Amino acid sequence: MSALAVLFLLALAAGVLGGLIGTGSSLVLLPTLVMMYGPRVAVPVMAIAAVLANVARVAAWWRHIRWRPVLAYAIPGLPAAAVGAHTLLTIPQAVVDGSLGVFFFAMVPVRRIIATRQWRVRPWQLSVAGAVVGFLTGMILSTGPLSVPVFTGYGLSGGAFLGTEAASSLVLYAGKMATFGQLGALPPVVLVRGLAIGTALMIGPFLARPVVRRLGPRTFALVIDVVLVVAGAGMFVAIGTG
Repeated sequence: MSALAVLFLLALAAGVLGGLIGTGSSLVLLPTLVMMYGPRVAVPVMAIAAVLANVARVAAWWRHIRWRPVLAYAIPGLPAAAVGAHTLLTIPQAVVDGSLGVFFFAMVPVRRIIATRQWRVRPWQLSVAGAVVGFLTGMILSTGPLSVPVFTGYGLSGGAFLGTEAASSLVLYAGKMATFGQLGALPPVVLVRGLAIGTALMIGPFLARPVVRRLGPRTFALVIDVVLVVAGAGMFVAIGTG
């Protein structure tokens, strides 16, 4: 079986995970892609795939999307994502690998602190969060564990959360993709890999939709933490094998 076929199957499983908890697909796939291609190829590939995955989530939950928080979050997040993408392509590769691993591990306690304190997020705070998460999305790739408490803190859950978070992320990735294109980081081979993985990710939300409401909050939190730890460990393995 070819490497691309294996990635397609892994992406299909990751897409189901992302469809269940609103994040996780990129965290599962990124360490594998970094080990295979290096971060400067892996991140653009996953950016293309993430665009397709978020398109699928938007389609699956279109009627539930809350557009006010989307605009509050995405308008400042769009230029910030472009700045983050430019930063990614201009710093040493080893720094990128290490930053990814540290980020994933750090998100476990940070996400739990935010969730435990149950902060109520207001529209202006959504804008601040959008700028911060936008920059990190451009540079790191997957910031779902940060955006989850932001949107749930705004009062969203279920389909409204999944659709609104996906629509917001789609705008951030648009800025990131535009920057990659301007800097020549999207050659044909990257586009093909990204489209193949993205196609698999698009199927996941529709497979997961029937069980979304059955996933309890404790299970939801545990799955996110496990994914973060595995992803962080994977990034440090990538450094050791690089």
